[in-house]
Amino acid sequence: MPAAPSEPRTRDRTGVVVIGSVSADVTTFSQRLPARGETILGDEFTLLLGGKGANQAVAAGRAGARTSFVGCVGDDLFHDLVVDGLTDAGVDLTHLRTVPGPTGIAHIRVDASAQNDIVVVPLANAALSTEQIDTALDALSATSSVLLTQLETPPSLAAHIATRGQEFGYTVVLDPAPATPLPADLWRSIDIVTPNETEASVLSGIEVTDGATAEQAGRWFLEQGVGAAVITLAAQGSCVVTAEGASFVPSMPVDAVDTTAAGDAYAGYLGAALAGGASLADAVRLATAAGALTVTRPGASPSLPVRHEVDAFLGARVAS
Repeated sequence: MPAAPSEPRTRDRTGVVVIGSVSADVTTFSQRLPARGETILGDEFTLLLGGKGANQAVAAGRAGARTSFVGCVGDDLFHDLVVDGLTDAGVDLTHLRTVPGPTGIAHIRVDASAQNDIVVVPLANAALSTEQIDTALDALSATSSVLLTQLETPPSLAAHIATRGQEFGYTVVLDPAPATPLPADLWRSIDIVTPNETEASVLSGIEVTDGATAEQAGRWFLEQGVGAAVITLAAQGSCVVTAEGASFVPSMPVDAVDTTAAGDAYAGYLGAALAGGASLADAVRLATAAGALTVTRPGASPSLPVRHEVDAFLGARVAS
């Protein structure tokens, strides 16, 4: 039988645990993306902390939640970039493990319309182990209630993370990106799944193009055993599907500069809000505002807003 949490519960379980990938993001900005075999001149280049797991941890930390990150970083020249970036966001790194070899890398290309494409090379992220996960979940279960995870870690670990998260009493939130087929029994260990329309289409087999098809896909996730589905539809907002029914949270239009990390801002703020006791609907509204602010700035982790910025953005929208 799995071991039970070894520490006594406390009343304050407002922390967020993020298990996932961390990378050095190499990003180029150009007016358009090159065609196959073509070389073009770009406008700008950045080298910054990234990775879906690390970005979500930074977002949750900037949202004001006590946040812990579980993952692996290499012992190369990018090590300090990762550690400093997470530390600056107030993220606890007790369970970040340094392993021999290179840190994960993401190559991101962004065009003038703010669209991007990304190639992720896992490298150190592949060293994440079940032992590391179990140790962290046990140690943090007394003070944290929400677990965020994604699919940039080894796919074989996805089911383990979700199952053990539930056993230790966490609300398990899966951002299923990049979308990949998952074991059927995994879904029963997921409390909330947060795909975008593309990921929802790939996983459910239902082409998601609008609110109606998003609701259909959301119900598919519930039929697999998920507690709730939050499907993001970019400019069309978010479709929230639970056993009680479906509802829609509208988008918050902004002038986009770079869409990189918008989904991570959304996930991090969603997790922070849920850990703080917010309802799912209120958490989605806060996450929507955080995602909207993120796309108004270039880069991944540097574009993630802090809580007072998100609150001011929401306040301005209410006032107008």
